[in-house]
Amino acid sequence: MLAGMQLLLWKAQHSLAVDPRVKPEDDAGGRGRCPAGQRGVSGEFIKTGIALLLLAISLLIMPVTASHAADDIRAMVNALGEGNFSENRKQIEELAKTGDLKLVPMLEAMSKGDLYQRKTDKQVFIAKPAGSSFKLIDPLTGAGAGEEAQGGLEKIKVNNSLRRAVRDAVGGLTLMSPDDAVRLQAARTILASPSEDSLELVDKALATEKSAAVKPVLEQARAASLLLSSRPVEQKKEAVATIRAIGGQESLGLLSSVLGNADASLKPDIEAAIASIEQDRQLWGVAQNVWYGLSLGSVLLLAAIGLAITFGVMGIINMAHGEMVMLGAYTTFVVQEIIRSSFPALFDWSLAIALPLAFLVTGVVGLAIERGVIRFLYGRPLETLLATWGVSLILQQAVRTIFGPTNREVGNPAWMSGAFELGGLTITWNRLWIVFFALAVFAALLFLLKKTPLGLQMRAVTQNRRMAASMGIRTPWVDALTFALGSGIAGIAGVALSQIDNVSPNLGQGYIIDSFMVVVFGGVGNLWGTLVGAFTLGILNKFLEPYAGAVLGKILVLVLIILFIQKRPRGLFALKGRAVEA
Repeated sequence: MLAGMQLLLWKAQHSLAVDPRVKPEDDAGGRGRCPAGQRGVSGEFIKTGIALLLLAISLLIMPVTASHAADDIRAMVNALGEGNFSENRKQIEELAKTGDLKLVPMLEAMSKGDLYQRKTDKQVFIAKPAGSSFKLIDPLTGAGAGEEAQGGLEKIKVNNSLRRAVRDAVGGLTLMSPDDAVRLQAARTILASPSEDSLELVDKALATEKSAAVKPVLEQARAASLLLSSRPVEQKKEAVATIRAIGGQESLGLLSSVLGNADASLKPDIEAAIASIEQDRQLWGVAQNVWYGLSLGSVLLLAAIGLAITFGVMGIINMAHGEMVMLGAYTTFVVQEIIRSSFPALFDWSLAIALPLAFLVTGVVGLAIERGVIRFLYGRPLETLLATWGVSLILQQAVRTIFGPTNREVGNPAWMSGAFELGGLTITWNRLWIVFFALAVFAALLFLLKKTPLGLQMRAVTQNRRMAASMGIRTPWVDALTFALGSGIAGIAGVALSQIDNVSPNLGQGYIIDSFMVVVFGGVGNLWGTLVGAFTLGILNKFLEPYAGAVLGKILVLVLIILFIQKRPRGLFALKGRAVEA
């Protein structure tokens, strides 16, 4: 509008600028001749005058028109206080057609039951409780409008039908919002309730949409609305192809819902699209189960890798291993509590701080258990089992006494929160980071065993304890450091498990049996066997659970392991060496 005004003014100024070569007497008397290009100045003057007159009239009319439009919208809003449910539904549809974004807060307030009519003048306001009275808010401008006693207001009632109408109206209006998140939510709202009335607005939004996240949802919403419209069959076939290309559960549900009432010529396309989407979902379902299995396998690997070392080197059946995991989780809880109260800005670093602390705490506890109890029981596996079981009960009760028996909250840092989709897979960030963390711990432990003097001594003791002792290796201290190392790894496993499981005194009990199964299946004392065993059992569990249930699935896995050990008593990867000890 401003550009048009400037253009008209420019024309007026240049039309009134008479060429200096035209003599006044020539122009006044009419006897002279105008130079080329200056004929009809008077005609241009008249035209410009008319243009200026029209401009002046438009400038006078514009505020009046805008005022009338605002008055019309306000009258439509006030009419909501007088109509019944059916009339208000139609009124909401008319308000949505105005495309005025200022109506969104009013419609949302109506859906929540915060829209009231003032009894004295029948004006409609958004009302919020303020003590014994209500604070009034203008539904169009959002400005305060004073207060009113509760008796002076009448609530505008809504039912489910009205709420659906409001939801559709808000969805249509917010499609033009500058905020990507608002537009995405609006597109999903229309997709949830597609209708032919939404097509024009969706087409308009698609023409200007640039966001890669919003545009596919808008396209799906448009296709869904097309399927429910009276448009030609050719357009509906294109819509079916669009929905098929998008895929997913929502597309499958939409196509299934319109199949019964579809035209005979359209049904084959819909049926083919449904079959194709179901086939894709089956393939993605297999991939999702594999991912869940890898995720569970990484948890089992973290819980079992320390046990694989102690069991393989020392031959100790350590029933307190699960409590080392539990202590690592509680160390994380203590670290986060200190950070929350004293250094809240460091919360996203809480796990990085907790990891070395958990390793030290559980390593020291493991060293104390080995020096105080286990070193007196070597060669007596039944006694070590009973002794470590007693230690596990003591540790559980100590934690109950200090922290209480209830679950403790351990928060997720920002970088471990949320999820993302990869094709048909839904992957949570905390599980993905735990998989990477488990592989990193495995690689670090493998390096320690292969490239350090302690690792060389541990492998020597594993293969032949008497020969290692005769070569000058202090086997008792190797045992002690090995047990401390296994306990420390269990502690950092507890840090990871605190992000996906309840932190309670019973945390370790849920993993001890699975850890022993992983170690026995993979091969006692062999890290590669532990890795393969953990991921194999994790994937196997996830494929059995949908058919057998969680409990029966674990029983089946245990039976399969027993049958496997009958054929390979030393597991998948048996250690090689001239062991002279029985």
